[in-house]
Amino acid sequence: MQTARVRQLAEEIVVREGGYVNDPDDPGGATNFGVTIHTMRRLGLDLDGDGDVDARDVRFLSRDQAVEIFLRHYFQKPRIAELPEPLHATVFDMYVNAGANAVKILQRLLRQMGEDVAVDGVIGPQTLAATARAMARAPSHMVDACGIERRNYYFRIADQRPASRKYARTRRGGKGGWIKRAEEFISDRYHMTQAEFAARVAPWG
Repeated sequence: MQTARVRQLAEEIVVREGGYVNDPDDPGGATNFGVTIHTMRRLGLDLDGDGDVDARDVRFLSRDQAVEIFLRHYFQKPRIAELPEPLHATVFDMYVNAGANAVKILQRLLRQMGEDVAVDGVIGPQTLAATARAMARAPSHMVDACGIERRNYYFRIADQRPASRKYARTRRGGKGGWIKRAEEFISDRYHMTQAEFAARVAPWG
């Protein structure tokens, strides 16, 4: 059973994701409220009833449908619900944004903290137990640490894929949507200053 708080998290994700977009530089393809055409095809959501799932169906997706998809397939199914409650918001938001990579980010962090977990993107007994131990050791730092790892993940993508840099840096040189979104889940004291950000992205030219 979903709590009101978890539903609120899903609704906040829908707001962050925005409406319909179909950016050729985005591997996710046509997307509406954060739900990609690939997800809709996997779920068989032929909303216009024409026998296939295409961009038209993505346009037809409603906000409420997106929320339900997120709750079922991006929170309950990957077992984010079983993680310590303070991690729900950051891991859930990232799972919508990047799928199993959200779990891999957490698992890499756990390994940095000395936990022997596989980085496989799957939340199983091993990851759940390791996360509980890490939270017990550093309850006031885990959420920030996850957010920082997420920010680093976005930087690495942009380092390797020039076409994605527009999501990390604006045309005027400020923080792009990816970085701002990651920092929504990081305490203010760990946000990058503009000078720090500029130095980080300077190699991109």
